[in-house]
Amino acid sequence: MQAEIEALFDRKPATYSEEDFALFQRFKHALNSGAVRSAEPDSSARSGWRVNAWVKKGVLLGFRMGAVVDMSVDAVRQPFLDKATFPVKRFTPQDGVRIVPGGSSIRDGCFVGRGVTCMPPMYINVGTWVGDGTMIDSHALVGSCAQIGRNCHISAAAQIGGVLEPVGALPVIIEDEVLVGGNCGVYEGTVVKRRAVLGSGTILTRSTPVYDIVRGEVYTATDEEPLMIPEDAVVVAGSRAITRGAGKEWGVSLYTPVIVKYRDSKTDAKIQLEDLLR
Repeated sequence: MQAEIEALFDRKPATYSEEDFALFQRFKHALNSGAVRSAEPDSSARSGWRVNAWVKKGVLLGFRMGAVVDMSVDAVRQPFLDKATFPVKRFTPQDGVRIVPGGSSIRDGCFVGRGVTCMPPMYINVGTWVGDGTMIDSHALVGSCAQIGRNCHISAAAQIGGVLEPVGALPVIIEDEVLVGGNCGVYEGTVVKRRAVLGSGTILTRSTPVYDIVRGEVYTATDEEPLMIPEDAVVVAGSRAITRGAGKEWGVSLYTPVIVKYRDSKTDAKIQLEDLLR
């Protein structure tokens, strides 16, 4: 399938044949089942992950192939117009996914594991992978191609950024058992390692250094590597003083994420996931 997707992506025909659409449907079925992913674990990479650029090409191909159609349930009261290749994802009770009524949307072409709970309104975009037992809370966004691990909690109003372009860029990775607090933002291919905790309001980007006051380290992204939050780290929103120029004179500080501790039994007790909700 990879070779066929890449060939069709590069060919850019004026019109697409039935065989082309059949290929895209097979590709989308593989996305929905979790058989292919835009990024997957790779122990040989420093980040622990590798990008499958051909999968992102397949998603972009769907946008190129699809015509805008009316998907409205009620075109007068609530119109929906989008690419025919990406309708909403279909679920049955046998999928084991809870989608609580109230305005949530999950786009076709993503994997949503068993025991996932979707609280309204939230949104999961195309190309994503959401592991078993994860909670996607109200007003949370899981952006295109993001990879969310098992038994995570993506809290209310958290934003997990999407990355479709450039195709070789690593999407945001949230590994297993991570808690992303309310109003957090994780963007630009950041990797949050297993069991980390992001306190409410924490923002992680490629351009913002993270200060680890426990280990005495400063974590930054490079041209080759994403920003990576260590396993078990507890990160909160902090600030650092400007030490020269007008900023120093005015007493200005800049926002920065700070690792204040590493997860322990006290942390686990505070953030324990409730099985009764799943």
